[in-house]
Amino acid sequence: MDGSDGGLKRTDRATCFVMVILSLLVDEGISSAQSVRPDSQDTSSSSIASSSATTIGGYGNAFYQRNFGTQTALMDLERVVLFVGHRFTPGIAFFSELEVEDAKVTGGEDGGEVAFEQAYVRFTLDPTHSISAGLFLPRIGILNENHLPTEFNGNERNQVETFIIPSTWRELGIGFYGSSGGLPVSYSIALVNGLNSATFVHGSGIREGRFEGRNASANNLALAGSAELYLKNAVVGISGYYGGSVGLSSRQADSLQLQSGPFGTPVIIGESHVQYESGGLSLKVLGTAVSIPRASDINRAYANNTPALEYGAYAEIGCDILQSLCPVPGKQLIAFLRFETLDMNATIPSNGILDGTLKQRHIVCGFNYLPITDVVIKADVRFAHTGDQNPALVLNPSPVVVPYKNNITFFNVGLGLSF
Repeated sequence: MDGSDGGLKRTDRATCFVMVILSLLVDEGISSAQSVRPDSQDTSSSSIASSSATTIGGYGNAFYQRNFGTQTALMDLERVVLFVGHRFTPGIAFFSELEVEDAKVTGGEDGGEVAFEQAYVRFTLDPTHSISAGLFLPRIGILNENHLPTEFNGNERNQVETFIIPSTWRELGIGFYGSSGGLPVSYSIALVNGLNSATFVHGSGIREGRFEGRNASANNLALAGSAELYLKNAVVGISGYYGGSVGLSSRQADSLQLQSGPFGTPVIIGESHVQYESGGLSLKVLGTAVSIPRASDINRAYANNTPALEYGAYAEIGCDILQSLCPVPGKQLIAFLRFETLDMNATIPSNGILDGTLKQRHIVCGFNYLPITDVVIKADVRFAHTGDQNPALVLNPSPVVVPYKNNITFFNVGLGLSF
């Protein structure tokens, strides 16, 4: 939904206020020096004084969801995030995000969470190059950096960039960011800690294997890189990831017959995307795949039914009805339609078990109403279809369990904000 001067805006504001805060903290010349993308000068939080060295911001969302399959409903304050940034010098700045999920933190798997989503220092090298060090979001896909509730359609983040690309994905490391002085191209490369295959969970891809800054193993590492080309009304991008998933010592790894070392037992991700916007019309297309060549070794060691290949793709079209029919300054009414397809066990090793429920299609349609730029009211319907359940994966079934349904409809209505 991003648009600026008739084109698509991909700003570091959406990477959790990085570029927004910089452009508000410093004058135009210095903020340009902090940029790593050709169009990263957009701002919308004018309430923050540009003369202040320390600033705050944030975002959050809450929603109501009705599950017509189980005939149940829930309400949740899904997340509230507080941003704090500090400018030490024109070329050195600190950024942090503290997130509270599900309103209340309790013990156990179903409790909420308090966690740092980002905490890093950015060093500006020149007007088009910078280095970030600490806990940050590698530039993979669209949603991982651009995940403010006012920036995406629907109450739920898309399934592909939740499970195939486990957004929001942050790790510890160092990243180099740049843009071409002559061509409308930006690029990045980051060295971060790898994943933990021991904590992969069947049904959620590699998501639970993230360390997220907590006691991350540095025995295994990962490289993440991206490149984006900016055209008149479009952005074309690719990104990739190659990293180890076993951080054990050589002795421990050998005892489990696992490959250790910096990139041992690798996880490989490839992704490409296109975004287009013009005259109130917007389009997004993304495709991605995850390859785990030694999935059978992981299954032998941890019995977590890790797939050898998973993939996902989605296409979304949106139309700002107000801009198209009756422009109202500062307001938007976006109607959208999104189709998603994903398979979290597209290929399984010989010691894996096929789960048909992980082959899914989702159709989402709805409206986003923004009375102002930083507040959104959302309503949408998601139609989910999956393959059949494998009885071999149903252990100790309850005598009162509801029979599995391949088709379920969800209705969502919610509120989001950013500042």
